[in-house]
Amino acid sequence: MIDSTDDTAAAGQTVEHRPLKILMGVDTFPPDVNGAATFSARLSAGLQKRGNEIRVASPAFSRKHGYFMEEHEGATFGVYRIYSWRWYPHDWLRFVLPWRTQANAAKILDEFQPDVVHTQSHIVLGRGLVRQAKLRGIRIVATNHFMPENLMEHTLLPKFLQRTAARIAWADAAKTYRMVSAVTSPSRKAADFLEAETDITDVHAVSCGIDAALYTPSFEKRTENRILFVGRVTAEKHIDVLMKAVAKLDPLLDVKLEIVGGGDLMRELTQFAKTLGIADRTTFTGYVTDDELRDALTHATVFAMPSIAELQSIATMEAMASGLPIVAADAMALPHLVHNDENGYLFIPGDVDDLADKLTRVLTLSDADLTRMKKWSLRYIAAHDIQRTLTIFEALYRGETVTDPVTDASLDEQFS
Repeated sequence: MIDSTDDTAAAGQTVEHRPLKILMGVDTFPPDVNGAATFSARLSAGLQKRGNEIRVASPAFSRKHGYFMEEHEGATFGVYRIYSWRWYPHDWLRFVLPWRTQANAAKILDEFQPDVVHTQSHIVLGRGLVRQAKLRGIRIVATNHFMPENLMEHTLLPKFLQRTAARIAWADAAKTYRMVSAVTSPSRKAADFLEAETDITDVHAVSCGIDAALYTPSFEKRTENRILFVGRVTAEKHIDVLMKAVAKLDPLLDVKLEIVGGGDLMRELTQFAKTLGIADRTTFTGYVTDDELRDALTHATVFAMPSIAELQSIATMEAMASGLPIVAADAMALPHLVHNDENGYLFIPGDVDDLADKLTRVLTLSDADLTRMKKWSLRYIAAHDIQRTLTIFEALYRGETVTDPVTDASLDEQFS
């Protein structure tokens, strides 16, 4: 269905691709607040601004369902909000009834008749879209955001069954991904992880991308030591490890901890701050606006990410675009964003003492050395420009050969 050439191509002239009709299939989308939802919205908006026609198929976020024109990330496009049910072990997750996904997908595909389907999930809605698109000969691209570890706590399964459940989940993912034309994941580490857990090969590493111009670094002389975490306030983020580390810091550092985001552990962690004796210097903001988030990033001293299951971490990328040093767990994709003694430090996952030590190293830097780290973050984030991400996905949609961008290496390797 995709016509990727104009008649001028045969004459050797520059080819101008026709705009594409793209259906984005998601199992989570704003107002949900998580990395997959944020990426899907930014990708859809960026593609729409480039002249493509975008529609999104998503579970409804309330009982209200149907087709709506919605504005996300500065672009307006159509969103099919499909009747959904609340998954009550989770604080906000909603899902489409699995036995209705095929019918829902068929109806949407026949109405919109897209050139390509890009699914952001294989679990429920994505599964139906992939199978129905395959029947219709529509090209399919899939991006994997799935990590079983991020879902198991919400399944109510006992611990001894969770690894078996994860293997079953990966096998199920492979069945869907085998039906698509191209599979991507946000980083090389995440792509390798997906290949190792399934029989899928040739997974592309394509950064979620970021518009760094939206963020404002500050090089003013600091007047306080403020540690910032941004993300869902839930168990897989290991925020408790960060809080324990803050409690161990030298009181003379006069550290303030700001936790931006909401989730099911808000009440528990608020009480935990009291138990640790850091409640007077810990702020839980809950969900904030984009402007409030960017302001928090601008005025922080250091960004901390204790999570061990990040396939890329958009929050960490936003911190880098804000010129912040990063202290992050040496796990999954985070080591590809954080380079020791350049733009921050990696700490041993779960090791409170090591995290406290690495935070102390940043908080005791001279103003000159802190500025150096800020500049390194800005240099590293440049490789994740969202315009390059959009160009790569447009090429994948058209079935063109793409070369994965180098975003996971040191700057010397990127430009050698």
